Amino acid sequence: MSGRDRDATRPGARAWLIWALGAAGFGYAFFQRVAPSVMVADLMRDFAVGAAVLGNLSALYFYSYAALQIPIGALLDRWGARIMLTLSLVIAAFGSFLFATAGALASAYAGRLLVGIGSAVAFVATLTLISRWFPPNRFAFLSGMTMMVAMASAVASQNFLPHAVAAAGWRAIMMAGVVMAAVLAAGVWIIVRDHPAQSDDPVRAKSTWRMLGRGIAVTTNNWRIWNVALLASCLTGPVLAIAGLWGVPYFAVRYGLDTPQAASVTSLMFFGWALGAPLFGWLSDHIGRRKPPLLGVSLLNTALLAVLVFWPGLPLAGAMVVVFLAGMAGAGMSPSFAVAREITRPEIHGAVIGFVNSLTIGAGALLQPIVGLVLDSRWSGEMLDGARVYSLEAYTLALSTIVVFSAMGIVSAFLIDETRCRPLAAGRRI
Repeated sequence: MSGRDRDATRPGARAWLIWALGAAGFGYAFFQRVAPSVMVADLMRDFAVGAAVLGNLSALYFYSYAALQIPIGALLDRWGARIMLTLSLVIAAFGSFLFATAGALASAYAGRLLVGIGSAVAFVATLTLISRWFPPNRFAFLSGMTMMVAMASAVASQNFLPHAVAAAGWRAIMMAGVVMAAVLAAGVWIIVRDHPAQSDDPVRAKSTWRMLGRGIAVTTNNWRIWNVALLASCLTGPVLAIAGLWGVPYFAVRYGLDTPQAASVTSLMFFGWALGAPLFGWLSDHIGRRKPPLLGVSLLNTALLAVLVFWPGLPLAGAMVVVFLAGMAGAGMSPSFAVAREITRPEIHGAVIGFVNSLTIGAGALLQPIVGLVLDSRWSGEMLDGARVYSLEAYTLALSTIVVFSAMGIVSAFLIDETRCRPLAAGRRI
């Protein structure tokens, strides 16, 4: 065993601090991801837009985020997490500033796009750091822990931001996002190192551009990787669409809640995710299986979403339980990243993880505007304080698209490879 391997099996305080900074960067990404959900009426009023346009404004984050995941995964193998994560946070800070000061919709679009670009690195970079600073048998668990930090950020954001927006306005909140990103960028540059034995000077990986291109090509041309990514998307997409944007106005209409109350209900989905991500990662590692947990959560997720959308007599207390459990079920996608690593060769792990993550985020970019389009198609013309008002029937029809999308994951779960938490035989590895 090499000195580097011995260090990785005994992670010390610095390893945990490096993980914490990466996870905090992912937490910041989720702050930016969910912020529009508590600003729906404000953004509609200030930019004079409807649900479809607002859905696209929110989804621009996901478009840029998803599109960059594969090249980011490959570039992390070449340039390292320290440089990539620092640069991305600087870009996110600039995007948040542009969004906060936008006087026209075009500027808001540009700011939101840059925020998505700047947020795109954190998760894959953190997984890369986990793989280099911790032993392999902690990968699924720490992947889940990273998601837990992000969901804790989302829960805190959805419970705190409505009050902050009411007190200071949405533009002030986005300016606070500038400061947060700048502080994190400084911390990453000062503390993070790509390898346990790395000196203070950044070290580039020895990969070549040809190797990076081959990794991307292999990744995108194999159905097994596509299937893992689709499964992860079907579990993540509903959370991004409901908790990330449309849950707050939906619960406000369905149960007559004000925005802070509706945001508290919606945040339970992120709270469930925060608990479920490390739990299912640990469970999969503990039982030595990947397929049963992934199939189980796919079935459960679809059933829970159907209850939430289609049961007309569901009381508020019951809805809160269902939202929490749906968040936990969605978090069951965490072992999918381990599967992606276990069915592929080490030299393309960055590209593979980036690809899987791109489709999970792409699901949010797809579902958020789809829900908005259906809502606009059922809009009766009613307005309140300059914002469009949609009926409960319109929300039911719009959110039914999310239930159908979730059900696709059941098929993918049946087709996924069972790796038993080990790399598949060489003849089946990609």
